[in-house]
Amino acid sequence: MKLSKLYHAKVKDVATLLNVQGREALIGRFLSLGLPTKKSESYRYFDIEKLLDKDYKTLEYIPKTIKESSKIEIVDGMVVSAPKGLRIRYEAPKHIDIMHFDPLYCLGHLLSHRVIKIEIDGDAQLELEHRYTQSDTLISYRMVIENQANRHATIYESFVTEDIENTLVLYGYDMHIATDSTLRLVKVQTMQDNRYSMVASHKINVGNNASALLRSFDMGADQALQVLKVNLATYAHVEAGHLLYLNNHAKRGTVSQIIHQGEHSTSKQEAKNILDGNARGIFDALIKVEATAKYTKAEQNSKSILLHDKAYMISKPQLEIYIDELEASHGATTGQLDEQQLFYLQSRGISYIEARKILVIALPIRS
Repeated sequence: MKLSKLYHAKVKDVATLLNVQGREALIGRFLSLGLPTKKSESYRYFDIEKLLDKDYKTLEYIPKTIKESSKIEIVDGMVVSAPKGLRIRYEAPKHIDIMHFDPLYCLGHLLSHRVIKIEIDGDAQLELEHRYTQSDTLISYRMVIENQANRHATIYESFVTEDIENTLVLYGYDMHIATDSTLRLVKVQTMQDNRYSMVASHKINVGNNASALLRSFDMGADQALQVLKVNLATYAHVEAGHLLYLNNHAKRGTVSQIIHQGEHSTSKQEAKNILDGNARGIFDALIKVEATAKYTKAEQNSKSILLHDKAYMISKPQLEIYIDELEASHGATTGQLDEQQLFYLQSRGISYIEARKILVIALPIRS
């Protein structure tokens, strides 16, 4: 399958190519956004056209018996194991955000006739591991994650690859955080050696008096883009932290929209980026405060350090505000390691390489 065939396609063309029926509204939204190009706002700094123009194999997603294990394991888009008693199943998608700003969110849902539904009971800690084993393949799947009201859960998400190459992964979750609850998500990604590229497009609804705590640690050397849309209800809170530590020819980062819809909602988003070699980092983030979201508090910041003269960081913190009764701030800084600090450490007998490591490790905890 070549996804580039969807450029300039019509509703019937999309339905035929993707073998989807009865989803004209979603197809219409996808076509109105258009398959992304380098001119698309969200993909301006990411080589999406090259990825979409490759000819990929596709997989048949036939559900398998889920074995019992200590963690949720998803192999090539299918659940193979999960903890005992966890409610996890496949179902037709029910609550798709038809107004999501990302066309690949819509495309992911069109490619996924079933979603993986995960219901978290009580106060829980879950490990979610994604594994990819197929080369030259389009792997596409969607998840729905829900928790319970008045409960506090944590998900640790990681990614594992075998010896593969030239695979494109389109995945993401629709997360619904219940009233008066907290959901923490800690994501660690370390792609290497051009094994696969990824676009992860998510939608997170944070209910009344609920909190989402999002942490992503991205240390890969290939291509990946994380796309987030977060909706905040009354007294809802999101705290998002993104760490990029890139080298070689990596092109990776985050594109996000945090939307304050309810009164007294709060958000804090911080990106810290360390780039070496020919790496390109992306932080393209919008906080939008709607007219219904009086007394909002919003904070956004990006800090970057470049370790090589060919490294490049795109930082675009943005505010879009439709009310006066709020507190909001944003900013971005980009710099290099302090030569005086390097000299000081070397004068104390620390090698140049070790001195750089010390200063780089210290960067994420500076105020």
